[in-house]
This record gives sequence, structure tokens and C-alpha cells, in this order.
Amino acid sequence: MRAAVFKEGGKPWVIEDRPDPKPGAGEAVIKVGRCGICGTDLNMTSGAGYDFPCDSVLGHEFAGEVVEVGSGVTKLKTGDHVTAMPATGCGECDLCREGMDVMCAQMRPYDGGYGQYLKIAERTSFKLPSGLSMNDGALVEPLAVGRHGVRLANIPEDARVLILGAGSVGLAAVYAARLSPAGKIVAASRSSRREDLSLKMGADAFVQTGEGESERINEALGGPPDYVFETAGAVGLLGQSINLVKPNGHVISLGFCMAPDPVVPGIATFKQVKLIFSMAWTPDDFQKSIDALDAGHVEPRSMVTNNIGLSELPEMIQTLRGSHQETKVHVNPWG
Repeated sequence: MRAAVFKEGGKPWVIEDRPDPKPGAGEAVIKVGRCGICGTDLNMTSGAGYDFPCDSVLGHEFAGEVVEVGSGVTKLKTGDHVTAMPATGCGECDLCREGMDVMCAQMRPYDGGYGQYLKIAERTSFKLPSGLSMNDGALVEPLAVGRHGVRLANIPEDARVLILGAGSVGLAAVYAARLSPAGKIVAASRSSRREDLSLKMGADAFVQTGEGESERINEALGGPPDYVFETAGAVGLLGQSINLVKPNGHVISLGFCMAPDPVVPGIATFKQVKLIFSMAWTPDDFQKSIDALDAGHVEPRSMVTNNIGLSELPEMIQTLRGSHQETKVHVNPWG
């Protein structure tokens, strides 16, 4: 099969021929239909911090068609359209019983969506309803990330919510917050280019950050935010979130910053800020995201701004590292 391979931090990815995967017990192989480019794929191949292992085939926001199943597989059959959590655990420990396979001591990764075929674990796979496209299926993972963070926050009725960052995770958090009991929701970002998309996903208002941001945010919300979701993962945003949240408020980190991020604990202490770090998703987050799309929620589809072929991926990775107009780019490994 053809696959895009991460070779070295900060260097262009390479298209190579790799062996087709074979399913083991409890596994299936899918023909990848779409795979979304995640900010993690950019940040953790940059050479500027903690990187994925070199010579890896990445891609964890995928959907595809089952083409082969391994022994013991009973839920999946060839021809099924599926998505899957890109990790599975032992299935027996406390973390797995809570749905946190990704934190299991025996966790096994199942990414590789930038190849034409990849293995998935039946235990953490999900069939796609007939009305959903491959693009829809590849949106499930980022939507589940947003839903997981909002669910951990347990937002009460009429709470004021600020989403800091308007990338795909921020937009997924806006969408999930809109489905929660939250009151007013404001999206905020350095650039205004995703203002319309933020409003379409469910924000009541959009604020451009910078000098005077706190006043503008408080005016749009009708008071300081009860909940601030940091979704961009850039150095400094955690401290910014603590500064913006109200006393006794909640800050939820969804941005997955992989660099040291200085925070002044005293500021958080004076405000008695409750800080939550959200890790990935659970099976319920995946299924509820699929159910929302199947129920006719079309807003998330607006995040997809481009579909490209596999040969275009290395150049697109370089483009996304700089100034660009994309939001969510999906890769068709067969295009």
C-alpha cells in the first residue's frame, strides 16, 4: 500500500510503499476512505518538542470500509463502513471499564490513517449509519474530543462559556457546549477568519483576542466566563485562560500543549480556579458524536475545508505549519 511517512522532525513527509496490514485476533483491516489532519500531527512532528517516533505512519481521525477480519471478530463484517478509536486497552482494568482505553497500561495504538489500509480493534470500532459519508466518519474523532472535554466540565444550566481558540478542537467544543445546558457561549481567537464558522457551530458571539480582550469577552457573555476551554495548545494560553475565568471558575485544557507552559500558581490560587485536563475520548463520546451526525446535525460538516489526495499530504503539512485558510483538511489515500 501507499502511505505518507513521518521521517524526521521538521522535515517533509515522504510517500512510500508499505506492506498491507493483516488483522490479528479481534482486529479488522479497513480500506481508508478519509483521514483528517490533526494539529497534533503538526505539533508532534515539528522537531521542536516531543515528537512521534520517526518512520511512523500517522493519522488518527479516520473512517473506512472493512475489507478483512481476524479471528474472533463477530461484530464487524467485510463491507461495513466504520470509524474507530485509534487505541484500545486490555478491556478489563478500571480505566478500560471507564472507557479510558487510551490510558490503559496495556494500551495499543491503532493509528495509520495516512495509509491506504490500516488495522483497527473490533472492541473500539463503531459502524457508521448508512446516511453518513466518509467525511462524516472522519469528523467523529475530533467531535468526540470536544464532547469529552465538555462532559468532564459538567456545565450547569445558563453558565457563561468561553472557548479560547477556533481551530477544529475549539469548534468541536463550541458545538458540544451548544448541546449542553450552557447559557451564552463566546468563541475567541487571535484571528477573526473563523468568526462565521464559530457562530455556525453554535457560539453566540465571537471576540478577537488582544488588548482589551477581557472587557470584550465579559460584555459579550454578560459577565466573566464561568468556564474557559483552552483548545489551541499554544504556550501562554493556559495562563491566559486563568486570567480570563471568573473567581471560583473552571479552566478545561483541551489544547494538548507539548511544550513547557509557564503558569503563575498564585494567580490561580487567588481566584481558586478549578483546572481540568481532558484526555481524548471514551466510546460513549464516539457513539454520541455519531448519533448527532446521524440525527441530522450538519454544522460539523462546515469544518471540512479541503479534501486532498495522499500525494498532496506532505506539501499540505508544510502549508498548515504556516499562514493558511484551512480548518479541517481530509485526506483520501486513494485520491
